[in-house]
Amino acid sequence: MKITLFTSNKIRHNYLINLMSEVSDQLFVIQECDTDLQGVENKIHQTPQILKKYFDYVNNAQLQLFSNPSFTNNKKKNIKFLSISAGDLNKCSMHSLTNFLKSDIYIIFGSSYIKGELVEFLVKKKAINIHAGVSPFYRGTACNFWALYDNNPHLVGSTIHLLSKGLDSGPILYHAMSNLKTDPFEYTMSTVKSAFHSIVERIKDGSIFKIKPITQDKKQELRYSKKNEFNEEIVKNYFEKEINLNKKFDKSLLKDPFFYFIS
Repeated sequence: MKITLFTSNKIRHNYLINLMSEVSDQLFVIQECDTDLQGVENKIHQTPQILKKYFDYVNNAQLQLFSNPSFTNNKKKNIKFLSISAGDLNKCSMHSLTNFLKSDIYIIFGSSYIKGELVEFLVKKKAINIHAGVSPFYRGTACNFWALYDNNPHLVGSTIHLLSKGLDSGPILYHAMSNLKTDPFEYTMSTVKSAFHSIVERIKDGSIFKIKPITQDKKQELRYSKKNEFNEEIVKNYFEKEINLNKKFDKSLLKDPFFYFIS
C-alpha cells in the first residue's frame, strides 16, 4: 500500500510519519518545514512572554505524549521526503509533486490550507484530513484551545474527515477523543495522539475504507476561529480561568468516537 502524507516537522508530525511508515509499503511525505529554534528567527524574540509561556506548555506536552521523535527513524527504508518551506505548498506545481501523487491513500495533518488544482485532485482521491478540533462545533485555528476557553472540555478532540475545499468542513468519518485529563495541555495533545493511532489502526484492518461519512451540520457550529484572534489578552484570560476537565462526554454529539487513552 502506498500512502502520501502532507504534514509539517514538529515532534507530533514526525511521530505520525513514523506510525504511517509502519502500515505502508511506500510512504511519500510532503513536509512543510518550520523552526522553533531560539535565535534563528527574529519573530521568536518578538513573541510576548505570555505567548512564550503558553507554547512552552504546548511543547512540554508534546514531549510527554510523543517522547522525542525529532527525526524519523525510517527503519523500513520506505519513506521518501519532499521538504519545502512552511507556507509554500500552494506554490508547488502539480508537475513538481507528480512522483508523490501516485498513492492509494492521502492523509493531511498540519499542512498549509490546500488550494487550487491540488485540492481538486485530493478531493477526487477522497483524501483524509486530521483536524485538531471537534467539527462541526469548532472549525478554524487553535480549535481545542477555544473549546477549553469556552469551558467545553467535552468538545476537545480530533475530527477525521474527508478533505473538502472549505476549511475543516468535509464529511466526517469519526471523532478521536481522550480520557487522559491530567492537565489541559496534555489532554489536548492526547486527542491528537488518539487521532494518529485510530487512523493507523483503521488503515491496518481496512475499516477506514468502509466508514460511511456524514455531512457536517453547519447549524451546530459554536465558533469559527481565526489566527489573529489568538492573542496576548486571550491567552492571559485563558491562564486565569479555572478549567474543569471533568465535564462528561455527550456521545450523541460525536460520530463513532475513538478513545486511545483510558483513564
